[in-house]
Amino acid sequence: MLTAHNTEITARQEWRKYWPLVLAASIGISFHSFMSVALGLFMEPLGDAFGWSRTQITIGSTIGAVFAFFLSPPVGALIDKWGSRRIAIPGLIATSAMIASFGLSNGSMPFWIALWTMWALCSLAIKSTVWSTAVSGVFSTSRGLALGVTLSGTALAQVIVPPLGNWLITEFGWRAAYAWLGLGWGAVALILSFFFLYDIHDHRKAAAHDRNAQTPAELHGLTIQQAWRDSSLWRIALATLLTLSITIAVVAHQFPILTDTGMTRADAAWVGSAVGVAGIAGKLITGWLLDRYHARWIGGFTLSVTALFYPLLIKGAASTPLIITAMLVSGFAAGTKIQICNYLTTRYAGMKNFGAVFGFMASIIALAGGLGPVIGAMIFDKTGSYTLLLWGGAAASLISGALIFSLGKYPQWGPAAHNR
Repeated sequence: MLTAHNTEITARQEWRKYWPLVLAASIGISFHSFMSVALGLFMEPLGDAFGWSRTQITIGSTIGAVFAFFLSPPVGALIDKWGSRRIAIPGLIATSAMIASFGLSNGSMPFWIALWTMWALCSLAIKSTVWSTAVSGVFSTSRGLALGVTLSGTALAQVIVPPLGNWLITEFGWRAAYAWLGLGWGAVALILSFFFLYDIHDHRKAAAHDRNAQTPAELHGLTIQQAWRDSSLWRIALATLLTLSITIAVVAHQFPILTDTGMTRADAAWVGSAVGVAGIAGKLITGWLLDRYHARWIGGFTLSVTALFYPLLIKGAASTPLIITAMLVSGFAAGTKIQICNYLTTRYAGMKNFGAVFGFMASIIALAGGLGPVIGAMIFDKTGSYTLLLWGGAAASLISGALIFSLGKYPQWGPAAHNR
């Protein structure tokens, strides 16, 4: 059933062997991602039901970020030791149950915080580190595209959640919407992972019991101590923190941002879905480019370009066609940001301790995920608009792009590495 990884095989051969793993990983990461995408959909119903402000509603994402910030590195180390499968499958079961439990909210803020706390703990087992480690370990020649397809799961959530979530809320209420999204989506992710989520750890075990199987190549890369001192990784981390804090804020608040411009809820939902499609295109195109050109050029340009478009989303600043264009470009770029961080980490840190190193990057991503929605909510609650958020996003985009442009050549790890 399992085959050993051969680092000399072509991209076509890699895809022929491992496409089911990429499918399972993509759906798995979409399941983790949809809570942040759905947050904007639930703001109005929760506010109407309990009289909560947007800051109160989004406070739970900060709790999740705190747990993820401190616990992502040790979870990454466990992935390096045990493999993705043993972490992800129980994580999918627990997270599904917790998402459905959000429908039990009763207006008590301590209970709301407790729900987010339990979700944060459960979802650590299905964060991007789990899925990207599995895919990066078996892909080499086509790693950029494989990561692009895998991380397209985040954009897939953005395509499906706005219209589906809005329909579920409208037809069945927000409580039932949490249950349907949690249990239904979780079941699909669990089934695919049960059958197809086998990473390099599983291939090594299979090779150990099969004399005819080729043992997977040795993994090369930085030690934890070397990674901690590496300036390139710190630049990647800082760029990721800046750009994702704004990106996640805009994603979490895109529904109210669009309705503030005069769009109906239905139109805003469909625009949000189109943004998700643009995000998928961004990941696939960027993945193809990363396998052919140095990531500092691809990443630097992609992170910088949104500086031109965030100001168009300011209320009254542009016409509806320009607003839609700005959202599509923003979605295209947003779809690449975790992917670029992930790919750059594989190149500058190597795969030897990738789970632990990217676990630190996942902490940065989690910090951005917690800060972004709350910063957006606080700016709106204090000023009554998202103008300051969007201008700040333009500045952060330029700084992040400059940090990625400043990176040097890829390190050379060993004979198994495909470096430029």
